[in-house]
Amino acid sequence: MKELIGTGVALITPFKEDLTIDVEGLQSVVNYSIANGIDYLVILGTTAESATLSKPEKQLVIDTIIETNAERLPLVLGLGGNHTQAVIEELKTTNVSAFTAILSVSPYYNKPSQEGIYQHFAAISEVSEKPIIVYNVPGRTASNIQPETVKRLATDFGNIVAIKEAAGDIVQAMNLIAICPKNFLVISGDDMITLPMVLAGGAGVISVTGEGFPKEFSEMVKLGLNKKAEEAYKIHYKLAPAIDYIFEEGNPAGIKAVFKSLGICGDTVRLPLVSISKDLQGKIDAFISNFLRT
Repeated sequence: MKELIGTGVALITPFKEDLTIDVEGLQSVVNYSIANGIDYLVILGTTAESATLSKPEKQLVIDTIIETNAERLPLVLGLGGNHTQAVIEELKTTNVSAFTAILSVSPYYNKPSQEGIYQHFAAISEVSEKPIIVYNVPGRTASNIQPETVKRLATDFGNIVAIKEAAGDIVQAMNLIAICPKNFLVISGDDMITLPMVLAGGAGVISVTGEGFPKEFSEMVKLGLNKKAEEAYKIHYKLAPAIDYIFEEGNPAGIKAVFKSLGICGDTVRLPLVSISKDLQGKIDAFISNFLRT
């Protein structure tokens, strides 16, 4: 799965002020990522506010991104949930022909045991016609996928090819890299520890910050993959304040504020999310102003 090595970005869903989907804004976001060195695009992840999108809206997002991308970059589709049978049915009925892989989140709210998590991914593995990236994000799901469970899935199912690891735990990430099969990709889902994960043997990142700063973030990851740590860390420390700002008041409100500051699209989010504070917007505006001058 060489297509998944490097920098992927979790695309936002831009909204107009009336809360309808801003198709032109979405096209601009996609083209901005492609023009600035991103390696692949992730559609309908958490950052897309997919929990607030209707089925027709999700299809509009998919269609817009596929058309705008025009086969320039590999595409990954977010498709998961905490109702295993519903995920199976969605996999069976969704046209995934345009996608390289499926990103599927560990079941949230239910708080399954490690065996329950294993059986969930085993069941969807059996019906998926595309490779699966397991998504571990315990801050949202309330349950962590242990490295031994990931190793078991990676060993037992040939189409479970990667994990987006977003526990924010570099020790756990290193354990995953150490014990999983060599061809299994450990992808960072935490922007602040992406570089140390890559230097430790990770395959790259599915990033939020990289969506706003694609040229610099993707260059940092490339340098990390080539073990050029000193050069890579110069970029990391330059971007670190932006990473803090973007997540300070929640995702995707922070990254949408970046796009607003860059003039790419608006910052509207749907309830229960709200836009960031004026104080934080001021910090982001000042950071971007200084960043673009250096």
